[in-house]
Amino acid sequence: MSIVLYHHPFTRASGVVWMLEEVGAPYELRFVDIMKGAHKQPDIVALNPMGKLPLLTDGDTVVTEAAAIGLYLADRYAPGTLAPALDDPSRGTYLRWSLFAPSVIEPGSIAKAQAWDFKPSQAGWGDHETMIRAMEAAIEGRDFLLGTTFSMADVIFGGTLRFMLRFKMIAPSPVFTAYVERLQARPALQRADARNAKIAKEHGLEPG
Repeated sequence: MSIVLYHHPFTRASGVVWMLEEVGAPYELRFVDIMKGAHKQPDIVALNPMGKLPLLTDGDTVVTEAAAIGLYLADRYAPGTLAPALDDPSRGTYLRWSLFAPSVIEPGSIAKAQAWDFKPSQAGWGDHETMIRAMEAAIEGRDFLLGTTFSMADVIFGGTLRFMLRFKMIAPSPVFTAYVERLQARPALQRADARNAKIAKEHGLEPG
């Protein structure tokens, strides 16, 4: 098979399994023992100089960064379904919230949790309260980010929110909880969770 995901179930690569299950293309998981520093070995660094997961190869194509991987997979394997067409007006919203996750939610949540001292006007993610209001506005009154249509943006944005709620990095709210419940009902996410759990058990890893 063409797609290979370099994977460890306790990294962002676990979320890429959900992306792959939604896309439905065949793929191989290649376990990388990050506890033993395997992600810093020459073969990994040759593909990703950052020496980090997730790392996906599709033939000769190399893609890193979880959001980029999701956008790539949707455009290549599910155009018009998981990814709006290039001339679809909803593509702007799709890209907006897909990139909001790594650009704002992740650093904004970490900044809050670790009490970083910074000026919100000088940080790309702004202040925490504004971030939360923006997130709620993105999904309030609709099933998914694009209304009634599920897309890869929900995997990226929703997967990040799901993680932050699980580890109490974002406070739950009725809007967030209902949205994540809708995502958790998706068979692809359930398959991904089961596969990640199975791999963790096979390698004797304790859940986080």
